[in-house]
Amino acid sequence: MQLSDLQIRKVKPKDKPFRLGDGLGLHLMVKPNGSKLWQFRFRYMGKEKLLSLGQYPIVSLADARKKRDDAKRLLEDGTDPSVQKKLDRINAQVKARMTFKEVADEYYQGLIERGLAPATLRKKRWQIDDLAKPLHNRPIDQITAAELLHFLKPIEQSGRRETTKKLRATISAIFRLAMVTMRAPADPSAALKDALLPPKVKGRAAIIDEKEFGQLLRRIDEYKGWPVIPAAMKFQILTCTRPGEARGARMQEFDLDARTWTVPASRMKMRRPHSIPLSDQALNIVLENWSEIKGVELLFPSKISNRKLLSENAFNSVLRRLGYSGKEVTAHGFRVTVSTILNSREYNPDVIEAILAHQDTNAIRRTYNRTTYWKGNPPIFNGVRL
Repeated sequence: MQLSDLQIRKVKPKDKPFRLGDGLGLHLMVKPNGSKLWQFRFRYMGKEKLLSLGQYPIVSLADARKKRDDAKRLLEDGTDPSVQKKLDRINAQVKARMTFKEVADEYYQGLIERGLAPATLRKKRWQIDDLAKPLHNRPIDQITAAELLHFLKPIEQSGRRETTKKLRATISAIFRLAMVTMRAPADPSAALKDALLPPKVKGRAAIIDEKEFGQLLRRIDEYKGWPVIPAAMKFQILTCTRPGEARGARMQEFDLDARTWTVPASRMKMRRPHSIPLSDQALNIVLENWSEIKGVELLFPSKISNRKLLSENAFNSVLRRLGYSGKEVTAHGFRVTVSTILNSREYNPDVIEAILAHQDTNAIRRTYNRTTYWKGNPPIFNGVRL
């Protein structure tokens, strides 16, 4: 006798589980706690099996009968319904891993394992979590070039062309991972290369006149604020490094006897270690800021804590207090000053690029040319003793 919905709703639990049959192998298991579970009993390859079809009332009587009939059709085709249920669950899990966000998180984890700089990881995390949020729940194999264009254009039209370019590059890298893991047939972002406007090239604000730059150096010397910041700024200028590399200088990176500073690959933009000979002026700054306090690693620590870096804006804040606007000079622009002055004096371009830790654009030459252009102690640069 078939069950009715009214009968199922009124049935009371007992001390032990019991079943109510609906016919053709379908029955309702009623447990002592009152829960009711649909089950389908069948035989496959001579062995009796039990397939769970879901809980009542989430799975209605009509739904349970349909699931039973679907299972019977599988049996007629020679398929074990319980095995098919496991395969369907696995397929659902695979599909869940096929969203843009899932692949993006795998891509980000790969960046961590490759040892990318914390600043780079923060930018990638921001691109994935914030900028690309509208794509998170989209199946990655269903995202089209038109959809990406519609998503990226508003960012571009807001004036953030550079951000749009970098975001498209990140999206492309995520799609390439999806392609090699068989979760996407192609990279639709590749078609957008000419559909997006190129970033407006904006050079770093810098002083390139030697006399004006000398005046800036004098102003830095006269600065009356926290002395660590101007010391770090002068050290950056003398070593021709990037602001972050100078701010992050650690005492274990220095060989005072050899008068060298070696910035590890993990802190370099090109992910290669960079050794720098220290001039008398740079060495004096190192010695003046050297700390013997146990546990202190930073050469130029923050005023707040000797275990924290100077803020990213520390150098530029000093420049603004000295009366220079952001359009006149920035800390990043010091390297522009170095390159311009040294090139105007006709120094060897290869030496200048080596000083700035720039990567040779010629891949073969980059692989084989490992000269540092300096030797000795004190160091000699291009024939000039420092």
